[in-house]
Amino acid sequence: MTGTSAPVDPALVFPFIGGRPCLDFVATLGRRHTDTPLERLPDTAALARWFAEAELAADGEPVRVTARELTDARVLREALHRVVRAAMAGQTPEPADVELVNETATRPDLAPQLGPVRWTARQPARAALATVARDAVLLVRSPLLGRVKKCENPDCSLLFLDDSQARRRRWCSMDRCGNLAKVAGYRSRSRAASAR
Repeated sequence: MTGTSAPVDPALVFPFIGGRPCLDFVATLGRRHTDTPLERLPDTAALARWFAEAELAADGEPVRVTARELTDARVLREALHRVVRAAMAGQTPEPADVELVNETATRPDLAPQLGPVRWTARQPARAALATVARDAVLLVRSPLLGRVKKCENPDCSLLFLDDSQARRRRWCSMDRCGNLAKVAGYRSRSRAASAR
């Protein structure tokens, strides 16, 4: 990887709106409820970019990601999604998913550092994934789980931690789905008023 990078396709921009690293990682697969999900991790460079943008990489040093680590990351991502969704529904997650998340969470994770470098690890990609898995374990086992919601936009599949004071947040983001809902509501009311 070089210091300069090609522009990112707007559809592949990572939505960091989940409020937790594990939820942001799950969001690397968009439109998961459709026949054509949006894979935001199409290659190793995309996963390295996610680590950097999620601040799970040493400052200024891109994480080297292998093809095997990309495959492992995608498998972990889907297990995380299923575990969180099962926990949200009060259901027992699949044992294989629990085993994978727990096994990943037990690996050495990123070690925080004082000074200009934030994190260090012998195997940065594996350590970043361990950090994400550990975040999911902590979330699922905490009272915060009750504040995890799915965006109410039927075209969106993102999960987020509702950190609003009244706990009434409905959208993954007002900039994304909230504004779309407002526009749709306005158009619907305008059509109804015209029909009268």
